[in-house]
Amino acid sequence: MFKYKGYRGTLLRVDLSKNKLTKNPLPIELAELYIGGTGFCARILWDEVGPQTDPLGPENRLIFATGPLTGTFFPPSGRFVIAAKSPLTGIWGEAHCGGHWGPELKYAGYDLIILQGRARNPVYLNINDSSVELRDATHLWNMDTRETTEAIRAELKDDTVEVACIGQAGERKVKFASVICDFYHAAGRSGMGAVMGSKNVKAVAVRGSGDVEVADPEGFLKVAEEAYGKVTVEWRGVCEGSLGKYGTPNLVTAINEIGRLPTKNHLTGFYDNAEAIGGHVLRDQYRVGRQSCLSCGIQCKYISYINNGLYEGTLTGGPEYESIMALGSNCFNGDVETIIHANLLCNLYGLDTISTGKVISFAMECYANGIVTRRETGINLNWGSSMGIVELIHRIAKREGFGNILADGVRAAAKHIGKRAERYAMHVKGLEISGQDGRAQQSVALTHAIGCRGADHLRSLSSLEELGFTQTLATRFGEEYVQDLQNLHSTQHKGLLVKDMEDLYAIVDSLLLCKYGTMWPPIYYFDDIAKLLPPLTGMKQYADIKNIRMTAERICTLRRAFNIREGLTRSDDCLPERFLKEPMPDGPAKGMVAELEPMLEEYYELRRWDSKTGWIPRNVLKKLGLSDVADELERLDKLP
Repeated sequence: MFKYKGYRGTLLRVDLSKNKLTKNPLPIELAELYIGGTGFCARILWDEVGPQTDPLGPENRLIFATGPLTGTFFPPSGRFVIAAKSPLTGIWGEAHCGGHWGPELKYAGYDLIILQGRARNPVYLNINDSSVELRDATHLWNMDTRETTEAIRAELKDDTVEVACIGQAGERKVKFASVICDFYHAAGRSGMGAVMGSKNVKAVAVRGSGDVEVADPEGFLKVAEEAYGKVTVEWRGVCEGSLGKYGTPNLVTAINEIGRLPTKNHLTGFYDNAEAIGGHVLRDQYRVGRQSCLSCGIQCKYISYINNGLYEGTLTGGPEYESIMALGSNCFNGDVETIIHANLLCNLYGLDTISTGKVISFAMECYANGIVTRRETGINLNWGSSMGIVELIHRIAKREGFGNILADGVRAAAKHIGKRAERYAMHVKGLEISGQDGRAQQSVALTHAIGCRGADHLRSLSSLEELGFTQTLATRFGEEYVQDLQNLHSTQHKGLLVKDMEDLYAIVDSLLLCKYGTMWPPIYYFDDIAKLLPPLTGMKQYADIKNIRMTAERICTLRRAFNIREGLTRSDDCLPERFLKEPMPDGPAKGMVAELEPMLEEYYELRRWDSKTGWIPRNVLKKLGLSDVADELERLDKLP
């Protein structure tokens, strides 16, 4: 039996090349030093995926990992993470997903799965408690994600089986292909679906009948009850008028009001037609149902349906804020029904909606500036062309024509096209920028620049200053910091803010908790986690906040080391010139640019990383228990 509770104590390793499935004990030190989820993935990818590894080759690892909270009734904890070396960026890749698949894996008896090698023919992994097998998936190839899920459930004669699968985009190795669970939940970013497709794995089906034990049931119940008490007050007070009532689409209007809603490929952060694609319209005219991930009281996932018109019969989960932004305002598309339908297509094909919308908006700006013409694209790509958006999604997923160029992401597409197309490629480290604009909120600029997987909002984004959580800022950082922190356009102390959030999210993503509860509203912080971890796991050392922060830094630093080993330096912690040199043309942030350098200097100083190279000194690595990492970086001449 595993030493600590909250875990099932088993790691399932699947060697697809050898058709070999092995159940190994979960290493004690992995849990003690990295907690779970993202932490597990950081250590395993460092140990098993070297700098010469082809992201789409058999030597890459694809990890499905849970955390000690996964499968418990602590709110909201129904999540898991998928990680690999990213085919889109060539560096650290991870994607998180909600629903019920992660808890089901825990109930089946496993904390994580490691897929390696490549199957000779298409397969799917079927897990039913202790029974684990690779099944032929030839008949599932070319099916979309809905068809795949339904076919596997029918084949296994069990409608309760949880299925994580890829669609045609993953099969064709579109470099931003996603993995879809429960029809509507996506592990979207950084191309995990392409890695899955490269291994000839169509799906992972899971059914479990076990449970998750905690170390101190009475203590855990007390902490969980306190959490639910906060949920009742905070979520109902802060979110019932937004997340609970409208879901994430309510952010469309809120973010537009501060001038950071990406519009026309980030040309501006203000969209004068935002109300037409926001939460009120979706709720009033298209929403027909509501869903919840396991152990969550928010129920922010809505089901949308179009009952007439060109896209009659469209039924899909969401669309979420990021999808509305990417397929809507950023393409200058105010047709909400096109957005809903495009969202469905992305779910069915298994495409990340953010990267999909961003490659389309990139193509539209190239089209508008004569860099590509209809001769190259084969379709009209004028700004806001709803038919162009839908048609390009089909072509990207199938790698047909111009879609084949876009299927490798904006960085590769710009390089292929040439003619200064790079000017319109909105990415950091190869990952298309998510739904924020650093000119309107300086901490966003730093978040995007330092992101371990590229332009990322979910590894360190702060909503504290954006949403006016004055008391939270004062409590965490001190009254003297509040004025500067609350000023969206100030760079003062934003390195401190982003570093603190990145550390917090590293723990949250390892436990695994949903960001709603840590990001918005800010319910859980390090002191709350110190009360939670000991009764959950029995790890008494985590009653000390210093040890939690040390583990957070260890995880963040190891992900950074992974990227350094892949060749990244300070020069990669950057933003497109548009954000640095083109003042916001209109809206509430008119005239602003991202002032990255002072924030980056502060961030490096707080991390104790070398400010010239962006590399990590040996003494920092040693203090975090990563001397072996320092040795390898020194061998590669990548220590400052």
